[in-house]
This record gives sequence, C-alpha cells and structure tokens, in this order.
Amino acid sequence: MWYVTVIPGNTTTMTFFLIICSCLALGGLGKPQFPDQEKDPLFWNTWAQHTLKNALTLQKLNQNTAKNLILFLGDGMGIPTVTAARILKGQLSGQSGEETQLEMDKFPFVALSKTYNTNAQVADSAGTATAYLCGVKANEGTVGVSAAAVRSQCNTTQGNEVTSILKWAKEAGKSVGIVTTTRVNHATPSAAYAHCVDRDWFSDGEMPAEAVQAGCKDIARQLFENIPNIDVIMGGGRKYMFPKNQSDVEYPGDKKHFGTRKDGRNLVEEWTNRMKNKKAQYVWNKRELLSVNPNNVDYILGLFEPGDLPYNLERNTETDPSLTEMVEVAIKILRKNPRGFYLLVEGGRIDHGHHEGKAKQALHEAVEMDRAIGRAGLITSIYDTMTVVTADHSHMFNFGGYTPRGNTIFGLAPMLSDVDQKPFTAILYGNGPGFKVINGLRENVSTLDYQGTNYQAQSAVPLRMETHGGEDVAVFAKGPMAHLLHGVHEQNYIPHVMAYAACIGQNRDHCMSSGGASSLSPALPSLAALLTLTRLLC
Repeated sequence: MWYVTVIPGNTTTMTFFLIICSCLALGGLGKPQFPDQEKDPLFWNTWAQHTLKNALTLQKLNQNTAKNLILFLGDGMGIPTVTAARILKGQLSGQSGEETQLEMDKFPFVALSKTYNTNAQVADSAGTATAYLCGVKANEGTVGVSAAAVRSQCNTTQGNEVTSILKWAKEAGKSVGIVTTTRVNHATPSAAYAHCVDRDWFSDGEMPAEAVQAGCKDIARQLFENIPNIDVIMGGGRKYMFPKNQSDVEYPGDKKHFGTRKDGRNLVEEWTNRMKNKKAQYVWNKRELLSVNPNNVDYILGLFEPGDLPYNLERNTETDPSLTEMVEVAIKILRKNPRGFYLLVEGGRIDHGHHEGKAKQALHEAVEMDRAIGRAGLITSIYDTMTVVTADHSHMFNFGGYTPRGNTIFGLAPMLSDVDQKPFTAILYGNGPGFKVINGLRENVSTLDYQGTNYQAQSAVPLRMETHGGEDVAVFAKGPMAHLLHGVHEQNYIPHVMAYAACIGQNRDHCMSSGGASSLSPALPSLAALLTLTRLLC
C-alpha cells in the first residue's frame, strides 16, 4: 500500500504525487514492462558481441561498380520520425517496439545530412531536392536551378539550370524511374527532370500569365519534354496532364479533380501516341498496374489520383496501389536493362501528415516506405545495387514524457503536467494546428480520441500548418561504395557519391585504368548473390 502526504504549496511533493498516481493508473509500479531475458547481462553482452562481429565484416569494403542505384526519400522523415516509426512497426507486430529494426536500420553505413537551403536555415522540399538530386544547393521553392535563380522570377531560369543524377544515369544508358505517393510533379520528383523557379507551377493553369508568355514551362510539361522516355513514372497528379475542365476518369462528377491545363494539351495522350511503337503502357488504378507483365513492358506511366495519393491508412486497397506495390513493379521493369537503372522513390506523404499535425498518418506512411525498402532489398543485390535512404528535412515533431517501455507510441505520457494538472500525449509538435485552448486552459486530451487516425497532436504554437524542422537528417546506405556516406555531410554530397559508385555523370575517370579496364571491381557472382538469384527464380 502507498501513502503519500501532500503538503499544500509544496510543488515538489505535488509533482511526485501526480507521477505516482499516473504510474499506479498504468499498472506500472512493481512490474517491469520488459522481457525477463533482459534482466540477464548475458542477453545484452551476447547481442552486442553479435553486432560487433557483423561490424568487423565491414572492414572488407564493397568497392564494386554499382550497376543499379536506388534513392528512397522520406519527405519530412527526421530522426524523431524514424525512431517513432520503428516503435510503431514493432507494435503493429505485437512487440513493445523499441527493440524493433526498421529495414533502413539494417543498412551498414549511416551519415548525417545538413539540410539548409542557400537562402533558408530551415529548408523546403524543393531546394533540398535540387541538392540531393542535382548535387547543387539551391534556394527554397526552386527545382533544378542553381541559387542564382530567384523564386517566381521566370527570367532567372535560363542559364541557371542544373541537371540531376536521373539524367546522368539516362545518358549513361541506364533505365530510370520515379515513384512517389505525391503528385509526380511535386517538389521532390520534379527536381529529377525539371528546371523551374517555382515549385507550385504544376501546370500552366497554376502559372502567372507573364511567366507563360516569357517562355517558362510548367513542371508537368517538363516531365515529358526534358528527359525523353523516362522509363517508369508512378504517382499522382493526373489532373495536371489534362485540358482545363476535362473530367477525371475516376471522379467524373467532381470538378475539383477536373483537368487544369490552359494550353489544351493532353499530355497522357501525347505520351501514349509517342510511345505506341514501344512496349509502353499507361495505367491509372491498382488493377491495371498489377496486371502488367514486367517482361512485356519497358515503359510505364501510372497516374493513380488527380492529386496526391491517399494516406496509406485511408487508401482504397482495391483501386490504389501501395508504395511497396509500385516499387516492386518499377524495379522488375527497370532491372531488365543490362546497364542497370536509377530509381527515385519518395514516401511523400510523411511530410503531409506532419504538416497537418496528424502523427498517426505520418508514421504509418513511414512504416509503409520501410516496407517498400524491404521489398526492394529482396529483388536486388547488395553486390551491384547501391541503396540510399534519407530525408529532405525534418519536422517540429517529437515524443517524450518518460513513457514506459512498450507504451503505445500514440498514447499518453505516464504523468500529469505539474503546471495545469492535465494529461498529455507522448507525441507533441512544436507548432501546428493541434494548439487548442478552452476557457483559457489547455484542452484535456484524455477526453479526446488521441489514438484516432486523424487526431491532431497538441502543439506549443498555433499554426494552420505545422512547419519543417531545421536539424540534420539521417542518411542510410548499403551496397557498392556505401562507405563513402559517413560522418556529417552537406546534402548535395549525396548524388555525387551515388554517381561515383555507378561511374556516371562527372565521376568517370576513376572507373578506367590506364589499360582501359575498369578500376572498380565488377559485381562478381558470389554464393550470397547466387542464393538471392535462386530465391527469385524458384
């Protein structure tokens, strides 16, 4: 039995009392919330020794030439999001979560990336995309142009264009692809092919008339014109490809999904006509996508929504493909090229969930991207495929409050505030739409469905949309030359490393010895590689 004497006016005693009461309510006293085996030092020592042995194998570096390159970009996936997604992944499988490994956690090399834009301490997704795709830091709001270009000023475009690693790969004879859960002409994917001083110029319908008259091109148009024959394009953004007021194939009665193009062009029809003599296919739903035989298709254009794809928790599993499903089809098409491929994969709606203060949506998006990373690993080989996982920027998202082991990631902290004597969730935002005051006091979250799909976690500062965070983000790497991603780097370093590994772009000199032979090791078959091949074929 516990007895606590509360002394009026004694803040320390009151705080202790609140904590004790909270712990009692959770059943947390006298019963450690962790497996019995963790009480034994042998458990931890054995685990650490196993990890050490694995680490020692990394002394023999993988210096093969990367035939294939894959970049997984978790938009807004800061380190707190990675940690929370790890816990969620474990809890979804019935574990406490903290000890779980994400697929990206298994990558042997980890670095930090400095995300600032040339003109912004806290970055946006456009300037950062230019950095990790084009190798050049840029101004916020601009894609595929250097920092000499000024946002929204059309006349600063020409002469300031910078090319991306996707283009370098295409010029080297590789197949290339873009897969995203956002619009295919959104900030992240657009930096792979477009040169635009405003990330919001999705179609000419969103551009100022003077910019169109001055010769600037909208991003959707550039998708089909700048880099001919991108092999795989999958995501949303269908309405930006069709003439203004043309109804959508999936939502014919909903005007907000009608086409937006003022120039009257039907970019999908143009693509279909241009590719009619190639093994090309346009798809707009999951059934069509999964009916594709990758052996019979070399080019695919998949536009599954008029705008962004739905959150994974709200996805119609009959009509909308998951990120994992899109990635699998993409790789099976791209890998047929004997020269290899470059694939950009964006888990783009992690960012949207955080902006809306909906942590549950954001974290489930992150878990789905991790699932796609795992699937990609099963159908590629570390011997000839360099895979990098990173984020463009972070968010004002975090979790804390001395939660006990196994506490649901969306649950309450095990204490009340010692200021307003109200409970609070472990997950909180520094700013955003979750700020709410009732009768001059903070809202009591215990009266709300704080584990609901669209619950907006409390924030310290009221904003209609939560903002990005400015701290460094993680870079996970595996495969050929992955060891070059280590320490703390500028974000624009990433494509230079990937290009070096694959001997593309400006990184070719080291690939040839004086006798004309490659100085990097080819990815020779090994027992592990043969086992991987056997697993795929059988």
